[in-house]
Amino acid sequence: MGHGSSKSNHSDSSDVADASKPSHRSRIRNRLHLHRHRNGSGNDSSSSSHQKLLAKEDFGGIALLTLIGAEMEFKDKWFACVTLGERTFRTATSDHTDKPFWKSEKKLLLERNGAHVARISVFETNRLSKNNLIGYCEIDLFQVLTQGSDLDFEERKLLDPDPSLPEKFVGMISFSCTVEDPEDTEKSFARRILSIVDYNQDGQLSFSEFSDLIDAFGNQVTASKKEELFKEADENGDGNVSMDELAILLAIQQEKEPLIISCPVCGEILGNSDRLNDMIHLTLCFDEGTGNQVMTGGFLTDRQASYGWIFKLSEWTHFSSYDIGLNSGSSASHILVFDRKTKRLVEELIDGKIVLSMRAIYQSKIGLTLMDKGAKELLQSISEKQGKRMNSVESAKEIPKFIEFFKDQIIMDEVKYPVEQFKTFNEFFVRELKPDARPIAYKERDDIAVCAADSRLIAFKSIEDSLRFWIKGRKFSIQGLLGNDICSTGFTNGTMVIFRLAPQDYHRFHFPVSGTIEQFVDIPGCLYTVNPIAVNSKYCNVFTENKRVVSVISTEAFGKVAFVAIGATMVGSVTFLKKEGDIVQKGEEFGYFSFGGSTVICVFEKDVIDIDEDLLSNSERSLETLVSVGMQLGVSRKKQAVNDLPNLEKCVL
Repeated sequence: MGHGSSKSNHSDSSDVADASKPSHRSRIRNRLHLHRHRNGSGNDSSSSSHQKLLAKEDFGGIALLTLIGAEMEFKDKWFACVTLGERTFRTATSDHTDKPFWKSEKKLLLERNGAHVARISVFETNRLSKNNLIGYCEIDLFQVLTQGSDLDFEERKLLDPDPSLPEKFVGMISFSCTVEDPEDTEKSFARRILSIVDYNQDGQLSFSEFSDLIDAFGNQVTASKKEELFKEADENGDGNVSMDELAILLAIQQEKEPLIISCPVCGEILGNSDRLNDMIHLTLCFDEGTGNQVMTGGFLTDRQASYGWIFKLSEWTHFSSYDIGLNSGSSASHILVFDRKTKRLVEELIDGKIVLSMRAIYQSKIGLTLMDKGAKELLQSISEKQGKRMNSVESAKEIPKFIEFFKDQIIMDEVKYPVEQFKTFNEFFVRELKPDARPIAYKERDDIAVCAADSRLIAFKSIEDSLRFWIKGRKFSIQGLLGNDICSTGFTNGTMVIFRLAPQDYHRFHFPVSGTIEQFVDIPGCLYTVNPIAVNSKYCNVFTENKRVVSVISTEAFGKVAFVAIGATMVGSVTFLKKEGDIVQKGEEFGYFSFGGSTVICVFEKDVIDIDEDLLSNSERSLETLVSVGMQLGVSRKKQAVNDLPNLEKCVL
């Protein structure tokens, strides 16, 4: 990742160990080889949680990541967070301020097509609640595990989190990473199981220890059944069950009647899937007693893991919640989205007072009353005044503050012009990017649709799915969204993709498909916010009541595609750069939103597109996916059907 990796010069591996490494490493390379060919397709698995079922061919192994120590350029105590996919873990706070040193480890599940870049974030801490992010690095675990190094540990420079200081380093962190490939995990599974009740640590189970093990599995078998199982396992009849004998018994019983009913560590019910998934679960749950500090888990983002006692108090008193999905938008002050590039959960920055105001307006009957008594007109007036203010010369003073607040999300190196060139805030808001800042996936293939905006995306195969998972308004319908002039039978239960833009985003939208613009239709309306707090409200219908412009693009690969640009609170206007009759290419710029956050909705006709599976999977969890212009969105079913025909039929067509 260009973070200044450097390796240790220490190595005390024996000749015997060295001789065994190539075969082990080659197994890891072979196991992870498929990933390197598929990476970047936009269809990677989006979750690394060990709670989901995992196919055997997707299992890459279980990595043990150990943070060994660090040298920092500050005096306060500190801790680190490790994020991989949707899971974040936190170390204990360092005991030393001059040269922090400690060992803290965590086992991580590796999937061949899943998340593989771990982010290590280092926080400076003090006695108060606020902990400050002071440095980070990113580690490609696949690269570390397959590069063939014989060294005991590696070192990485920690980057300053301020994107305006891309080459500034704040310290150095040392780590080690080893992996159990599937063969190793199989071999050590029985050893982990046996360790639970092997009280005298002789590597064997007596009948009493074996009986306790069955009880620890949550299995309520009778005493006679335990004796029967013990005798079955004790193949050599020495009155003890060895590790190998236990492994054989567990394998046999998995095919008959699984012995492991629940996890002895967390109590989760097991045995409902295959042995591999039970084995992965138990391996990640067990502490092998190495004496190292095991990182604490249960966090979704490093920001959440960094919170101090105030966050813990708010959780205890139920003032806020911090979960994936719809609950995060409609009833909590935290909105989480899944970053498609990094395969990590990220937290959307919104001022707390604004969140409370939106909840009061959009999530309550009192708010509905306010809407009926003139709040709609008030929102319109506020938006118009704010639009004028952001077009004034004085508004340019707000640009540096805005960039600072969103400093980890606005990358000025991508912007076409330097910040000094923008004379008003709105000029900066509708900023253009450099020509190659947003690569277009499969640019020459019109049968592959791409994302229309830098945004948080939610996608549904059908309108019914959108109503089940996301839109909670009272009267939402495709006809209400598109209007009578455009809505047709093909759109009625078609595929819908929602691109939600936040204020910090690049606010120009692009064509998701290639074709010809047939028409534009202006639909007047309100200016509600497009935040999920409002979208998920039972009391208003943001998408069917807001001011919007609907255009129809006629395409060869996808039929007709409806493109809806929706206005929102603080959005002064929507500007289009194309007109009716224009022939357009996917990825080409279509228009832009002036100040504020807003939304683009694309509606495809029924059964014409297969949306990428990772986008659908996240959407079914009511989880938005953070995407960029040009990322792959889906593939035309029409073109797939032609390609599936025999050669003779293709010629006829």
